[in-house]
Amino acid sequence: MKNLLIAQGGAPTAVINNSLVGVIRQLQKSAFDGKILAAKYGTSGILKEDFVDLTNISQTQLDLLSATPATAIGTSRLPLTDTDYATIAEILQKRNIGYVLFNGGNGTMEACGKVHDLVKDSVVCVGIPKTIDNDIAECDHTPGYASCARYIAASVKETMQDVKSLPIHVCVIEVMGRNVGWLTAASALAANNGGQQPDMILCPEIPFDQDKFLTTVEQKYRQKGGVTVVVSEGLKDSLGEVIVPPIFTVGRATYFGDVSAHLANLVIRQLGIKARSEKPGILQRCSMQYASKVDISEAQLVGREAARVALEGIGGVMIGIDRVSTQPYVIKTKLVPIAKVMLNEKRLPNNYLSDYGVSQDFVEWLTPLVGEMPRFISFLD
Repeated sequence: MKNLLIAQGGAPTAVINNSLVGVIRQLQKSAFDGKILAAKYGTSGILKEDFVDLTNISQTQLDLLSATPATAIGTSRLPLTDTDYATIAEILQKRNIGYVLFNGGNGTMEACGKVHDLVKDSVVCVGIPKTIDNDIAECDHTPGYASCARYIAASVKETMQDVKSLPIHVCVIEVMGRNVGWLTAASALAANNGGQQPDMILCPEIPFDQDKFLTTVEQKYRQKGGVTVVVSEGLKDSLGEVIVPPIFTVGRATYFGDVSAHLANLVIRQLGIKARSEKPGILQRCSMQYASKVDISEAQLVGREAARVALEGIGGVMIGIDRVSTQPYVIKTKLVPIAKVMLNEKRLPNNYLSDYGVSQDFVEWLTPLVGEMPRFISFLD
């Protein structure tokens, strides 16, 4: 019997381990009699033949794995060369691996597609989507996104309570998301279950206008004192350039400059108003305390489906999620040709955006993914 290998790539999420749980449980259900191998630290582990054998993992360990954030088998952002791909193909044959599951985002799906092209006559390659950015094409949404969105919405709601309690400054909160605004827009759900949306939501899909930003900040500060601004790390100007040059770039991975600090400093210097920046960074993508129940379930679902179709011999595909209904919330999985998602970035559509905010359509779309927001009380209104 051929063995199965799973490798994870790109940044971790709060629920990525649940896709691994889904894979293993489906293989157990199918009475798979090969070895279940996982590459330590993604494709770098494949190249080193550094595998962990999960064939005999216990149910107790699987339950713990489901509740563990980030990835228990490691991941990487190793840029792969043509020579690397050829080496991977040789290793798969050498280790009697007949099935490879790649769990990750756009770059990982590119790797899945390239490996598939090399080994499709002897190895079945299937992609499992994962990203907090929600930028994988051909999907309504991607596992990993909802939990991060929930963290952002709840944290912004808590921060707004603080700003309201001591309304003396402008608070600028920087959110991950790379080139797209899906996560930044999620801050609008701070208004769910009572409360308000942030005063300004700045997504990279809408060009940043510095003069307009400063004018709006000043107006809101004169009206209410405390102002909350949520900004994307990839905020761009009218020329499509990020407003703060990246600190470092390697391959597809960009380490953005500190956008929140830049905007807070603008407010201080140009307006003479006290301002501070907040940057939760990786806290937003690894919080199991804020993990979405829907996200956990769907991360397991795409893992199960990937294992199922792989054993059926269907390769060169990624497991996608389609939405059937929002109220009630119903989804279905689909098979997406891997070529359609390789480095194909999905941006926040115009109908979800408004001037310094988001539309009600977006709020309704996102709400079932993140679940109920906390409810607070204030006697200041």
